[in-house]
Amino acid sequence: MMAHAAKMSVLLKARIAGAVYLLVFFSGGLFTLTDAASTATNILLHEQRFWLGFTFNLVVIASYIVVTALFYDLFRPVSKHLSLHAALFSIVGCAVQAAALVFYAAPWVVLSNSKDLGSFSLDQLQALALSGLKLYVQAYNIGLAFFGFYCLLIGCLIFRSGFLPRTLGVLMVFGGLSWLTFLSPPLASYLRPYNIAPGVLGEGSLTLWLLIAGVNAHKWAERANAR
Repeated sequence: MMAHAAKMSVLLKARIAGAVYLLVFFSGGLFTLTDAASTATNILLHEQRFWLGFTFNLVVIASYIVVTALFYDLFRPVSKHLSLHAALFSIVGCAVQAAALVFYAAPWVVLSNSKDLGSFSLDQLQALALSGLKLYVQAYNIGLAFFGFYCLLIGCLIFRSGFLPRTLGVLMVFGGLSWLTFLSPPLASYLRPYNIAPGVLGEGSLTLWLLIAGVNAHKWAERANAR
């Protein structure tokens, strides 16, 4: 009965991880990041959407932290050492992207307090707002690089696990390598959007597999009992 309960528990965790992972794939924005005037106008005209984007980003970061915790527990029987290192890379990536939200909020602070910044012209305020968003994007991309290391290690753990298809591990490794291109902003910009597709494919495939099939609970239990 205890073995059956353990198998049901790991299946439940795998499907929860897949469900929470879905939240990570939703994103959107109001910014062109090339036209300061239109960016400022969008922020001021659509303040609710702007702050909804801020809140949504927090939800995505929180969701990734939950996935990280579940994956650490799921892959610990394969290698506690690798699973821990993967979790640390993910947590750092989440922390970087959470800190980046300061730059996300900065343009609204600048534009909505223009009277207190009377020494700046309208063009200068709009340029400051655009600079804040560009810094947000750069900081966010640094977080993606940490997720690259995370996906790379998760891919290796999947490949070695025996309770998930090795194909998923290979896809996650390629996905991790694609996120690692963000270590070099010029390279990432040059390869975009082709450097995003492998990451979306790898993480998306893993998400769908966990939701639909879960994991091979019997083989997971074998790995767990062999520790």
